[in-house]
Amino acid sequence: MVSKSSSNAINIITLIATLGVIVSTIALFVVLSVFSGLKSFSLSFIRIADPDLKISVVKGKSFLFNDTIEKALVNEKIANFSKVIEERAFFNYRDKSHIAMIKGVDSNYLLVNKLDTAVYFGDWVNYKAKHTVVVGSGISNILSVGAYDFLDPLKVFVPKPGKGYITNPKTAFKSMSTQPIGIYRLTDDLDKKYVFANLSLTKDLLDYKQDQITAVELKLIDEGLAKDVQSDLQNKLGANYKVQTREQLNSVFYKMLNTENLASYLVFTLILIIALFNVIGAIVMMIIDKRSNLKTLFHLGADIKEIRKIFVLQGFLLTLFGLVIGLLIAIPFVLLQKKYGLIMITKNLAYPVEFHLTNVLVVILTIVILGYLAAKIASARISNKLVD
Repeated sequence: MVSKSSSNAINIITLIATLGVIVSTIALFVVLSVFSGLKSFSLSFIRIADPDLKISVVKGKSFLFNDTIEKALVNEKIANFSKVIEERAFFNYRDKSHIAMIKGVDSNYLLVNKLDTAVYFGDWVNYKAKHTVVVGSGISNILSVGAYDFLDPLKVFVPKPGKGYITNPKTAFKSMSTQPIGIYRLTDDLDKKYVFANLSLTKDLLDYKQDQITAVELKLIDEGLAKDVQSDLQNKLGANYKVQTREQLNSVFYKMLNTENLASYLVFTLILIIALFNVIGAIVMMIIDKRSNLKTLFHLGADIKEIRKIFVLQGFLLTLFGLVIGLLIAIPFVLLQKKYGLIMITKNLAYPVEFHLTNVLVVILTIVILGYLAAKIASARISNKLVD
């Protein structure tokens, strides 16, 4: 594929250039696969904690679950729905305190979100025992509270409804005593954010009416139908309600993941560009070494463009060879890592990777385009002055 040169130095430079393309291909594909795996790994926690769709009000915090909403939810694409109440609260356990969200959930909640799978100690909320709660591991650490600790209750404080400034703190808050029976672990943010409780407890705590809630969370028969169902529900419910997808509920998190992925791609593309300087150097050295042959071709009738095409093709083939070898090494490695976990983050957790054809196409397009440009730049060294 590479023409034999009279100079060993050129052969060595060409070999180094090829190895540079191979290593860059492996690095770029592996990094993209790792970030795809990390994205799927991170989103798996979001899928546990957040529903496919969430209905809430545009203005205010709560609304009444009326017949209009109930009829709108009669849809063959909706598998289940759950009524929830969320409110910021002040939690106190012994001499420690923390501000977090108390989230009241009904008995359908686990049909919408599989949050019980994240409970690593104790049990999920007992719907028959009104005052039981499940806390995040972050809250558990901050307050030093465990599950089934009957010595002291976990106290919850929320401001009483009203307007104006608080004049008497003792009468401005309503409180309830709860009993943690489980601890869940998802992400650092979520573990410090939510305490899950019975829906009836939160209604009493906030003095809500029987049908008063803050949101309805939905589970669809297929996540791919989210946009269609969202549009349908929005039309039925009107402008007073907002229907959000999981991605919209976590827009900042999704943007962060996409930004990190793009940044990693750009960094490794820069490394690839640096590696392709070796390709440019190798082609330039070939041009100089074959100068006498180029003169012969020129005098036989070949013009400068035709001579340049020879070296563009040679550089392109060198890059293509490195790309193919790199992918033949990188793809099996990613597949083996996914199946067997060859490289571990911790003792029980392997580096997450995902094999996507889009990553293969991105690597191929990136290297083919940059390789072609490198060959074009190097072949521009050929001029009339060189072959005269």
